[in-house]
Amino acid sequence: MTYIPISPNEREAMLKTIGVQTLDDLFQDVPEKYRFPKLDLPPALTEMEAAQYLQELASLNETVHGDLISFLGAGMYNHYIPAVVDHILRRGEFYTAYTPYQPEISQGTLQAIFEYQSLMCALTGMEVSNASHYDGATAAAEAINMAYAVFRGKRKKVVISPTVHPQYRAVIRTYTQGMELELAGDDARADLEAAPEFLTNHIDANTLLAIVQYPDFFGRIYDYTKLIEEAHGKGALVCVVANPIALAILKTPGEMGADIVVGEGQPLGIPMWFGGPSLGFFTTRKTYVHKMAGRLVGETVDNRGQRAYVLTLTAREQHIKRERATSNICTNQGLMALASAVYLSVMGRAGLRQVAELCYHKAHYAAEILSQIPGYGLCFSDPFFHEFSLCCPKPVAEINAHLLEHGILGGYDLSQDYPSLPNHMLIAVTEMNTKEEIDLLAEILAEVNHD
Repeated sequence: MTYIPISPNEREAMLKTIGVQTLDDLFQDVPEKYRFPKLDLPPALTEMEAAQYLQELASLNETVHGDLISFLGAGMYNHYIPAVVDHILRRGEFYTAYTPYQPEISQGTLQAIFEYQSLMCALTGMEVSNASHYDGATAAAEAINMAYAVFRGKRKKVVISPTVHPQYRAVIRTYTQGMELELAGDDARADLEAAPEFLTNHIDANTLLAIVQYPDFFGRIYDYTKLIEEAHGKGALVCVVANPIALAILKTPGEMGADIVVGEGQPLGIPMWFGGPSLGFFTTRKTYVHKMAGRLVGETVDNRGQRAYVLTLTAREQHIKRERATSNICTNQGLMALASAVYLSVMGRAGLRQVAELCYHKAHYAAEILSQIPGYGLCFSDPFFHEFSLCCPKPVAEINAHLLEHGILGGYDLSQDYPSLPNHMLIAVTEMNTKEEIDLLAEILAEVNHD
């Protein structure tokens, strides 16, 4: 933000324009006793002192870049980010860009969004993409809004797999308050080892959408083709929450027949940043494009026959749809979408596949050696991508505390969200984890068992 000072004469002219004499007149509507409350604040610091103090606070943080070895995933993942991603993001024309209302002066921003949309469609196997949502959980909730609009509110039931990320399900519950929808399947007491087809027991003629995760929250890989066919047979739509890195080597949700594919774009060139910002990708079929929230950039030609980009569809609710809007999402995560577009462009099809294969093979090596430690074992026998559930001999919180003493950030404690899974740890392995790090994890876990 730029600091632009004003002179006393300029201030006086501004006050005169709005019809007041002094700055104090601007606060007349605030009761006097509330205007200048005594705040319990420390003494003021100079700019240099404030910068030093903030640097000291920042230095207290431990990160996975140099301080800790991380095996924690559960929705945010430690992937390598090529240097060019940050270089492009910091260019002034992108760094400060906002919604491209005027296409004639926003061609660069519009092309970046167009390329992002094209890449996400190719990755998910879908036909159209918006650009974009705040995070994967928001995108999943927006899928319900879109399906609700498709059925014009005539269907009132949403079926959610209990193996969808718990935080996504929590956001969905928040979003759907007041919509008079029935949420089925969202039950932490459900049989977590059951095949996805058990969800069809919940799908009926009143179902507007079924939501599944691929790979699911426990890292397991399922082919949802049959489930999607059965849901379509009852007239319902299906949303797949997907890991974008996994899509480089797995069958795409589009091939399975999904109607909507959403997910967290953080693995695509965006740091974890202590939890955000990131972006939620949202792709669907062309049939439903007019019910999709957000904006869609299209490619055309100008009056000289040159390639040009425009906002083909935009849902700026404040000045277009208002009460008829299908969503209250207005601002896209443009900079984050650009990061993902640059990442995907630089990696290419072969590079992204290599990342996915490294994640897959390293995770399976980790699962093999960790499951051989006495007292530990794999909780599920299903195929998995780069996360797996490890059954432990002690509470996960206790084990993670011991790992942290050795500079290792352990896996996610599944009992936090699934009471039926005590002593279950969700371990994530990416291309960033070396064989030596995995071996060290195994060594420390073996120590825990002997304590």
